[in-house]
Amino acid sequence: MSTVISTEANKAGASMTMTVMETEAREAPIRIADQLRNNAPIMAELGERLRNKPPRFVMIVGRGSSDHAGVFAKYLIEIETGTPTFAAAPSVSSVYGKKLKLEDALVIVISQSGRSPDILAQAQMAKDAGAYTIALVNDESAPIKDIVDQVVPLKAGPELAVAATKSYLCTLSAVLQLVANWTQDAELKAGVEMLPKALTEAIESEIQLRPEDLAAVKNLVVLGRGPGYGITRELALKLKEVCNIHAESFSSAEFLHGPVTLVEQKLTVVNVPIEDESYKAHSEQIADIIRRGGTLINLHVPSKGVHPRVAPLALLQRFYLDVAHVAVSRGINPDEPAGLKKVTQTI
Repeated sequence: MSTVISTEANKAGASMTMTVMETEAREAPIRIADQLRNNAPIMAELGERLRNKPPRFVMIVGRGSSDHAGVFAKYLIEIETGTPTFAAAPSVSSVYGKKLKLEDALVIVISQSGRSPDILAQAQMAKDAGAYTIALVNDESAPIKDIVDQVVPLKAGPELAVAATKSYLCTLSAVLQLVANWTQDAELKAGVEMLPKALTEAIESEIQLRPEDLAAVKNLVVLGRGPGYGITRELALKLKEVCNIHAESFSSAEFLHGPVTLVEQKLTVVNVPIEDESYKAHSEQIADIIRRGGTLINLHVPSKGVHPRVAPLALLQRFYLDVAHVAVSRGINPDEPAGLKKVTQTI
């Protein structure tokens, strides 16, 4: 259910309808501050273990938004540690009954509920195959705890809206804290410590995605590079889940290899720029789309001076608030998307 509240104090100028989705998204800064504080001992221990016994590779297990978090994790781990990282195919163990060769691997299981049968099967297979297994999970009582070597609590608290927001941001912050402790990079560690502040600034910033931007839009693409691309899948998913807009995510580099021809049909493009090493190349690719006549919706990182690896989370924080209002403007309740439920059991 949605509740109507006064928004006079909302510097972003939001509408008068505060959905559960938006309310929960606004909790992210305080939830993440609690998570970073409570998980500090666990992360310090994990960081020391990964430095003393570096994994040959990292496999990430997840579905839906958790799988999308894995894309961000892949870029972060490979950029910061040089360790090859890839997404698992959970059905390999749950449906096909196969066992992978995972000796000396790190397997990170991402699951809000920690209960989906295929995720549990993949985690058990990984443990049996000799991998060191970590679970990022919101429900600390979930059965995944009895399988993996280490549980990392996400500390997102109860999430009632079907569309995940704070739990997804908590997942990314846990990945950031893990990698910062693994590498012992002082700047990254400082950036992670400042994350709750950056997210608060994003909440208080101006609206970026407006209902009028998407009023007549039925199809669009979301483009980014590197860790920025890592969050574009989540942006596209939310546009599909809560706005009924067909949205697809691409690396801006990959988009040039064929899909760019769609721009000639006046395609709407959501631009997700992050000012890191990829920014120049991404900007050149966006300029090419403009030359071809594409309609651009430009998002940006609303927090100033934020570490480039942390920046995608600040952009996403603002987006969550905006997309909830876009959904309401289209006559959709973003808290209860048609045909979806909070926990999806897959095999």
